[in-house]
Amino acid sequence: MSEFKTAFGVQSKVEGKVLILERIFNAPRELVFKTFSEAEHLANWWGPAGWQTENYEFEFKPNGVWHYCMRCVDKNQGEFYGQESWGKGVYHEIVVPEKIVFTDVFADENGNAVEGMPETLITLNFVEEDGKTKLITHSEFPSPEEAQKIVDMGVVEGTASQYNRLDEYLEKM
Repeated sequence: MSEFKTAFGVQSKVEGKVLILERIFNAPRELVFKTFSEAEHLANWWGPAGWQTENYEFEFKPNGVWHYCMRCVDKNQGEFYGQESWGKGVYHEIVVPEKIVFTDVFADENGNAVEGMPETLITLNFVEEDGKTKLITHSEFPSPEEAQKIVDMGVVEGTASQYNRLDEYLEKM
């Protein structure tokens, strides 16, 4: 069993084809869950710093679809400025306020999966800890090689940036 690494405020480790991320938020579990389960909240923090998310479809229910686009709006990000990254999630299991299970894929503007990119099964567990919330994310890839490929692409740093944005958003709420 591998050890957790801590970087950018997020603990991470890869076990086979599963990437595990953990992060504690200074907010009650119900509130953190709400930021993942309501479109208007997601649009305010989803994506790394300097990116803005627009939801095109959002049905938070089993078999419901979440189709979104992240756009780089930060001119300081050089070649990324103006780029779009589309994603599509399909929800499988929802246990309010404890757990969300969904598949996630890189998609095009029509919601079609991008060739050559893995589909990821993501399980979010929201754990109450003394008024705070520990978010434990299990991202299961098709193979250990795919998991490592995504880690090498910077998913831990991107998620950490995104969680920092969520922290700021939770403070405003």
